[in-house]
Order: sequence, then C-alpha cells, then structure tokens
Amino acid sequence: EARGLRPGAPLRRRQRPTEVQMSSAARDGRDPALVGDALSRLATERGWSADLSVGGVVGRWREVVGDQLADHCTPETFDDGLLVLRTDSTAWATQVRLLVPQLLRRLEAELGPDVVRDVKVVGPAGVQWGHGQRRVAGRGPRDTYA
Repeated sequence: EARGLRPGAPLRRRQRPTEVQMSSAARDGRDPALVGDALSRLATERGWSADLSVGGVVGRWREVVGDQLADHCTPETFDDGLLVLRTDSTAWATQVRLLVPQLLRRLEAELGPDVVRDVKVVGPAGVQWGHGQRRVAGRGPRDTYA
C-alpha cells in the first residue's frame, strides 16, 4: 500500500512522458553555427557591416582604385559615411578632388549604396617647425619639401 499497490486493483503502468526528439536531420536552434554565419550575424547586430565592408576595400585599395591613384593617395579614416583620403602632394589632392564623382561610383559598386556618402581629400601633412619660445615667422613648410 505504501508503494501505491492495492490488492485487487488493476495494475497501472507507468506512462513515460512523451519524449522530445533531440536530434534530426533538419537544422534547428541547437545545432552548432558556422563561424562565418556567427560573425556576419554579430556584425549585423552590432552595426559593423558598413565599417567592415569599407575595411575590406581599404585592404584592397590598389585593386579598387588602380595603381596610379593608389601610389599617390591613401585612405586615412572612415567615419559616418565620410571617407578621408590623404595625398602625397597638393597637386594630387586637386586631381583626386576632380575624380571624387568617379571614385564614389566605384565605391558604390564595391560596397553598395549609401555606405560611403562623401569623400574628403586632404593634402600632405607638412613638417612643423613652429616649436619653442623663439621662432621666426616666415614662409613655413611646403608640401614638396623633402
């Protein structure tokens, strides 16, 4: 009687709970994720997709813009749709400013629309001689000084 058995009572069989199928050929949420899928999902959730795609273009800069432009112009920063390019002379800065519409079309083909919305071209960073308490004002550094 303590075990739940009563003389003359019909035997009750224990019913097993319905078993949940733990494995099948179809993919479900418990399957391990591929590394590439997990990283792309993480980049999308965090909003890194645009930055990562621009980083890919920066890594392939010579292939994207060509040898001649890549020799004289390098990407410096990318922030909020603005790509800043630094050139090695003011003459090349002027030339690249004239090529900005073609460059934007090329970047749109590589990255998709509205990733790079504007390109800012800056000249070379000159040598700064204005240090110390005593200095003479003069012409200052030129970008072709070597």
